[in-house]
Amino acid sequence: MHVFVTGATGFIGTELVKELIEAGHQVRGLTRSDAGVEQLKAVGAEVRRGDLGDLDSLRSGATGVDVVVNLAFNHDWSKFAENAAEEIKAIEVLGSVLDPGKLLVVTSGIGLTSGAPGHVRTESDLPVDLPTVLRRPEWAARSVAEKGVHVAMVRLPQVHDTHKQGLVPLLTQTAREKGVSVYVGDGLNRWAAAPLKDVAQLYRLVVEKTGPSVTVYNAVQEEGVSVREIAETIGTGLKVPVKSITPDQAGKHFGWFAYYATLDMPASNEWTRKTLGWEPTGPGLIEDLANMRY
Repeated sequence: MHVFVTGATGFIGTELVKELIEAGHQVRGLTRSDAGVEQLKAVGAEVRRGDLGDLDSLRSGATGVDVVVNLAFNHDWSKFAENAAEEIKAIEVLGSVLDPGKLLVVTSGIGLTSGAPGHVRTESDLPVDLPTVLRRPEWAARSVAEKGVHVAMVRLPQVHDTHKQGLVPLLTQTAREKGVSVYVGDGLNRWAAAPLKDVAQLYRLVVEKTGPSVTVYNAVQEEGVSVREIAETIGTGLKVPVKSITPDQAGKHFGWFAYYATLDMPASNEWTRKTLGWEPTGPGLIEDLANMRY
């Protein structure tokens, strides 16, 4: 198949492009840099210059392909509302170019789904529909599906290798700056996780196996890793103390990140594994954290 990938030179995109090409697919990758152009050419991908804010580059990239995989998102937290709106517009534009029956794969997150503390999120859970939750990729994708485009939504956990681990580097950065690695309360709130290479494989299986209508997948290997264990591993790596703080102290310690530091977001992978025949085999989050260079 001919696949257009946004964020093609990013953390997941780099692995996915290689995964798709090795499986025999033709890949067109979106990149905004000269280095990205060379990276894509080196692995045999077609190059399209642009980014999520350049809607013409999205229209051009999505024209004539069988599948679009939207991985791009601007992670500048100081412009989060603007970036979330940009993502929604990009999904709408990509969907408008695809013919009915073609596939749009949209990237979402485990933390963007509804779930009270202790609830293990499944693929059947709806995305959060609250004005305070600015990222709404799944709702935008469902609107695209109403026009006959097939839609798959991949909900990401903490995707990790020994260099990056989803939200975890923000904990590491705070611990490095403040000289102490902390968790909130008992630290038993959990974050689902999955290794980078296994996540890239899952996206490839989604491209190859997704059928009509709207399908949701949880890209999860580990149902949940406690933030306390994450904080303890970071403390060992940085050689700094580890301690608990109260919920009232979290805002002062973490700033805007306090909400995420206390979020409980475990997730099941049972349906996704059975449906795609996906069996992740990579290392766990704690193993990758323990083996990273601090």
